[in-house]
Amino acid sequence: MDLRDARPGDRDALFELFAAVVASGEGFPESPPLDDGRFRAAWVDPPVVVVAVDASEVVGAYYLKPNFPGRASHIANAGYVVDASHRGRGVGRLLVEDSIRRAPAAGFDAIMFNLVFESNPARALYEELGWVEIGRIPRGVDDEPAVIYWREV
Repeated sequence: MDLRDARPGDRDALFELFAAVVASGEGFPESPPLDDGRFRAAWVDPPVVVVAVDASEVVGAYYLKPNFPGRASHIANAGYVVDASHRGRGVGRLLVEDSIRRAPAAGFDAIMFNLVFESNPARALYEELGWVEIGRIPRGVDDEPAVIYWREV
C-alpha cells in the first residue's frame, strides 16, 4: 500500500469512492446523487488530498483543509474514505495516521471533525489515536446523533 498526493488522473477514482459512500449514507451528510460541485469542494479544492494506492488502484483517500476561515484557519478539517472492499485491512488507520503527520507541514496545529455519525465504526480509531469528543449534535443527520471531535497535532 502506497500513500501519495492525489494527481489529476485520480479524479475519476476519487469521485467513485466518494459517490459510493454518499450513496450508502455512510460517513458524510451529502444526499445522493453526488454532484460535481460538492465533490470538487471535498476532494479537488482542499490544499492536501492524499490517496492510498494498492496495485495501482486508488482504494482510499483523505483531505485536509481549513475548518474555519482567517484567524482560526490553523484548525484543519479532515475527511477519509476507504473502498468497501478494502475496509478492515488497516487502510483507514494508515490514512488517519498520515494525516496527523502531514497536518503541521500544511500549517495546521489541530484536526477537528464537525459531524461524525454516532454509528460510524471509525469513532473507535479516532479515539484511540487521540481525538476527544468536544460536543454532540442530538439529531445530526436523519435524526441520528453525531459527535464533534478535536485533536492537537
